Amino acid sequence: MPRFEPFRGIHYDFDRIDPADVTAPPYDVIDPDLRATLAARHPANVVHVDLPAHPDGEGDAYRHAAATFRRWLDDGTLLQDPEPGFYVYRVDYLDDHGRARHTTGVYGALELSPPGETPPGGGQPILPHELTTPKAKSDRLALQRATRANLSAVWGLSPTAGLTDLLDTTSDPLARWTDADGVTHSLWRTTDEQRLQAIGAAVSGAPVVIADGHHRYETALRYLAEQGEGAAHGELTSSPAAVMTWVVELADDELCVQPIHRLLCGLPAGFDVAGALSWAFEIGEPVEVGPGVVERMQQEGFLVLVEPGGAVALRPRTEVLASTRDLDSCRLEASLRPLPPHDVVYQHGIRQVVDRVRKGEASAGVLLRPATVRQIVEIAHGGERMPPKTTFFHPKPATGVVFRSLG
Repeated sequence: MPRFEPFRGIHYDFDRIDPADVTAPPYDVIDPDLRATLAARHPANVVHVDLPAHPDGEGDAYRHAAATFRRWLDDGTLLQDPEPGFYVYRVDYLDDHGRARHTTGVYGALELSPPGETPPGGGQPILPHELTTPKAKSDRLALQRATRANLSAVWGLSPTAGLTDLLDTTSDPLARWTDADGVTHSLWRTTDEQRLQAIGAAVSGAPVVIADGHHRYETALRYLAEQGEGAAHGELTSSPAAVMTWVVELADDELCVQPIHRLLCGLPAGFDVAGALSWAFEIGEPVEVGPGVVERMQQEGFLVLVEPGGAVALRPRTEVLASTRDLDSCRLEASLRPLPPHDVVYQHGIRQVVDRVRKGEASAGVLLRPATVRQIVEIAHGGERMPPKTTFFHPKPATGVVFRSLG
C-alpha cells in the first residue's frame, strides 16, 4: 500500500513571526502584482522561495531561492521539529451563500508511485484526475533541485470514512491566522504514536485521489528518478521517494469545488462565436451574469457564452455530444475543434472573465459549471483524466504552513 508517514516538518517560528505576513496563496494563482505585494509584506514571505526572482533580475532565481531558504533555517526564521509528526491543518470560511464551511486535512509524506500503478510495496494506487501542462512542471523541478525541499504540498483526497475524526483540532493550535479573504487557517502538530499509526493506516489503506497539485506530484516523480534506485527505499521522513501531501477526507461537507472558466483569445475580428458553437450547443436566452449565475447554470443545465455585447445560455446538444463525457470542460473542448486557430486561457472568477472580454483581452469567454466530487472520483477510478484546469478547489491551502526537507 502507498505509505503515508510522519516527517520532521520545517515551519516559521510562530512565536515571533505572524503567519499572516509570511504565508501566501499557491504559486499558480499569484500574478505579478500580488507577488510584489506579498514580497513587500515581509522579507521572509514564502514567495521569496516558492515563486523566486533574483534581486538583479538576471541571476539564477532558483539558486537564490535555495540560498534564502538555507539562510532562514540558519537564522531561526524557520525551525525544524526534532521528531517526525503529522500536521493537521484546517481552513474555515464562508461559501458563496454566506454559509460557514471548513476543510480539515493532514500533512504527511506520501509514498510516490506512477499514477494509476500499484505502489512498490503493493496495495492501492495514486489516482490523478486532470491532465497537466509541461511548463509548470519544468519550473517546479528546477526549484526542487535547488532547494531539496517540498515547499508546497500536493492536495490528496482519501475515501476512508472517519479520517477527519482522527484529526484532533480541539487542542491549542501551533498557529492560527485569518487572511485578507477572511479565511481562517489553523495548524496543529501530532506526535502521539497511537494517533500517528491510526492516521497512517487510514490514508494508506485506500487509493488517494489527487485533487490539486498534479504538477507537483509529477515533478516529485521526476526528481526521484534523478536520484537513482537507492533513493526509493527506507523511511519516508526526508526521502525523495515521498512527497508532502495534504490529505482530506473525500466527503461533500469537507470540500468546495468551483469551476475554472475559459477565455477564447486570438479569434478573427468579428468572428461569430455563437454561430460556430451552435453545432454542439443550442444558443439560448440572454443571461444576466452576476451573483447566483453558476447556481442557476447548475439548476437549469447550461453554460454561458460571454461576449462584448452580452451573454447567452449554451445548452449542450446531448445527442451530438453523446460520445463526450458529461462534463462541461470536455464538452467545450470538443466544441472548439472546428473554430479557427485560437488560444484557450484558463480563468477563475466570473468577474475576471467578463472584465477581460469587455477590455478586448479575449474574443469571448465561456462560463462552466463545477465538476462534482462524484465526477472527480468516477473519472479517477476509471483511469481517465479531465481536461487541464477543470477543477478549482476552494479555498486553497496556504503555502508556507509547513515545509519538508529532502535530505
